[in-house]
Amino acid sequence: MKHGICNLSVVPLRSEAKDTSEMVSQILYGELFKVLERRKKWSRIRLTLDGYEGWLDNEQFLLIPGEDYDQLNKQPFKLSSDLVDYITTADNELLTICIGSNVNNIEYLKHNFEGKFISASTPNLNIVETALDYLNCPYLWGGKTPLGIDCSGFTQMVYKLNGYNLLRDAIQQATQGESLSFIEESTAGDLAFFDNDDGVITHVGIIMKENYIIHSHGNVRIDRLDHTGIFNGLKKKYSHKLRVIQHIL
Repeated sequence: MKHGICNLSVVPLRSEAKDTSEMVSQILYGELFKVLERRKKWSRIRLTLDGYEGWLDNEQFLLIPGEDYDQLNKQPFKLSSDLVDYITTADNELLTICIGSNVNNIEYLKHNFEGKFISASTPNLNIVETALDYLNCPYLWGGKTPLGIDCSGFTQMVYKLNGYNLLRDAIQQATQGESLSFIEESTAGDLAFFDNDDGVITHVGIIMKENYIIHSHGNVRIDRLDHTGIFNGLKKKYSHKLRVIQHIL
């Protein structure tokens, strides 16, 4: 099996092997993955972080030996902590990176990084505080950066920056942690999940104090939360129907 590393700031992961295909997620700088299938222009990959699969343009990553992959994968995480920062390449060129990029692999890529970072030895443990950094970020299907993010990408990145791994999609994240029966049992940082008319979980947000929730819907925003669901104060109506609350930490 072949292995790879993302050497660019952020690249799209697509559902099919073509440029016009749906972007199902994004891969940030320094992330590792396994290459499941290799074609002339595209590769089907599985991300090491969450096992998510999709198609990646062969021009947007580097193939690396299996032994290098194993060694890099053993290292504790070291994530860039500013919303936007930059690294310097071996050719002395600047490359912009986003918050949550894996700068632990800088030396392997022969790049230089002098910015702020979060390491595994000093977990943040401030879920809501981290979530507020993304406030007003526009919604983007498949997005995982402060320039565009979807609901589950938002929760995944916030938890990642606090040293905890969530799966990629809302319906997958709903299987993690301990289910709670009532909002009153929740604490700030717990996840609330919402379903559609068919009973399928399609949305997730982070519970805040005093019955508020921060979530990505149009943009990363703060709304009221009760036993019915999310109440949009501007539109004076419920936008999402509450299904379950999960205590993760």
